[in-house]
Amino acid sequence: MNTYDKILAAALRVLEEEGGTQFSTRAVTAIAQVTAPTLYHHFGNADGLLSAAIAEAFKQLFESKIAAVESTIPEMALRQGWDDYVSFAAARPRIYAAMMGRLLEGAHIEAADQSYQALVQNIQRVADEGKLAVSVQAAADLVWASANTASWLYVTAQIRKAPPPKPNVVDLIRESVMQIILIRNPDADSSPNSEDT
Repeated sequence: MNTYDKILAAALRVLEEEGGTQFSTRAVTAIAQVTAPTLYHHFGNADGLLSAAIAEAFKQLFESKIAAVESTIPEMALRQGWDDYVSFAAARPRIYAAMMGRLLEGAHIEAADQSYQALVQNIQRVADEGKLAVSVQAAADLVWASANTASWLYVTAQIRKAPPPKPNVVDLIRESVMQIILIRNPDADSSPNSEDT
């Protein structure tokens, strides 16, 4: 691992353990075992490092979605993409919070755009099969909002002094939006985990 990647990995570790508000170059240099001048040589300043770390986190999220084996059935692929997104937030809540915070600050992150476009493409495939009950944009808004709602349950668990949400709660959030956006075939198997036609 080269010096740049070592510093970036250390920054992600600090984000994962401390979150964006406690992010410090001192912690990063200690983990990466490099000097501050070396860090600044590669990233310019603390904000440059934080921006690079968050961009890398979005890249990892996008790559995990691409690497996942998707169902050939568009409706099931849409559910899988939703689950992958929420699972990332569940596993890395502090990084996820920092990622969303950066977007709210107006940052343009290519991997974030790619992730959203992958969602829209999945929804378009559902529409192409005549199974979408609302417009593609409305469906994208609803799916995006519901995935982020479920994700924030993990992020805010400590604030709410509550355990992370149980799987059945997360499933209910996903399926409630699926019931809104999908046209139901009364003859089809109603199980959301079935791929039978």
